[in-house]
Amino acid sequence: MSFPLANTLPKEERLCGKTTVSALIAGGRWGSTAHMKYCFLCGGEGGLNRIMVSVPKKFFKRAVKRNLLKRRIREAYRTRKELLSVKGADILFQYNSPEIVDFRIICEEVAGVLRRISR
Repeated sequence: MSFPLANTLPKEERLCGKTTVSALIAGGRWGSTAHMKYCFLCGGEGGLNRIMVSVPKKFFKRAVKRNLLKRRIREAYRTRKELLSVKGADILFQYNSPEIVDFRIICEEVAGVLRRISR
């Protein structure tokens, strides 16, 4: 018996490739929260919502801290992606704060971003 996986983040939902990322950055709409900047472009191919997470080396020299923040942002998106009612959206989350914030705060900010995109 196979059970459907409710909150997953498969490879198809990850934004990758030079052309798609540059199209998102060039034609997307930008916004910001207290600790993140985000860019989104609706109407992508396939009807899948895809995300990309970026934590710049400028703020965190150690890869361990960058990877921790990327995992937290992806997990926050994974558990709250049902808030996104738009299909085919490409989203870039860029962490822009010099301190590591709590997972709960990241979850609130990601949920706020998803609500803004769904409007």
